[in-house]
Amino acid sequence: MIKNNFDLKEFSFQYKLNTRFRDIDVFNHVNNVVFLTYFEDARRTFFQKWNINLTNRSLIVASIKVDYLSQLKHPSELIVGQKISRLGNTSFDIFSVLFLNNKPVCRAITTIVCYDFIKKKSVSLYSEIKNDYNK
Repeated sequence: MIKNNFDLKEFSFQYKLNTRFRDIDVFNHVNNVVFLTYFEDARRTFFQKWNINLTNRSLIVASIKVDYLSQLKHPSELIVGQKISRLGNTSFDIFSVLFLNNKPVCRAITTIVCYDFIKKKSVSLYSEIKNDYNK
């Protein structure tokens, strides 16, 4: 059985944001594809703590699995909780949960690959990520 009752306290990284009018669809709720942009905004800030020079080294999304738990209306104040949930040799997973009033609305697992665009291949997991996971 998949867990649906997450606590915001489980996430040391928390990113606050608000829904936007442009996020709603014809049914007057936030469109499901917009949830990915919320996770992306949070992930970008999450990555900044590692201070990785993305000119020489890159992080690319390889996969995203999303579970929608409830509808979301506009306007809403939201919090995205994120943490590294898995380390591999060249990739890692970020587990994200979108909260509204401390209740989970959506969750996602995003697989990120460390990648060298010059060599056009994945590379070993960056030490900044390994060190952060072990904290």
